[in-house]
Amino acid sequence: MDRCELAYQYHKQGYNCAQSTAASFADVTGWTPEQLFTAMGGFGGGFGGSHEEACGAVSGALLVISILFPHTGGDNVEAKLRVYDLARTFRRRFLDTFGHTRCIDLLKARPGVSEKNPASLRLGVTAHCDNMIVTAVELLEELLREQGKL
Repeated sequence: MDRCELAYQYHKQGYNCAQSTAASFADVTGWTPEQLFTAMGGFGGGFGGSHEEACGAVSGALLVISILFPHTGGDNVEAKLRVYDLARTFRRRFLDTFGHTRCIDLLKARPGVSEKNPASLRLGVTAHCDNMIVTAVELLEELLREQGKL
């Protein structure tokens, strides 16, 4: 099972968008799915189900980026700038695909499946959040491949 399908299955099991996205990268983060579910528990539904803030799939992807490109020394400006750059790059790619990154805006716009998100087409995804999750995973995989992490 590939990561896109795994994330889709996690969401079908009741995990939120952030949990589903992040946990599908357990194999490369060194964290267990359970640890990632725990870390992302409050980030689904645009931060705690309010739907007002960042899409949970975006939040889950940013956690994975943060784990793989850590900024752990306060004086390590290079690491800080690198993780910020990768976070902005991911966000821009998600924005280019869907036109929004805030949960509420995505819910209002209801962007569908298109040639911009081939993994959703391949998996036959039709539900809104499933499309956000699968596409976030797909975009993150692409970014991590470019960085030599996959």
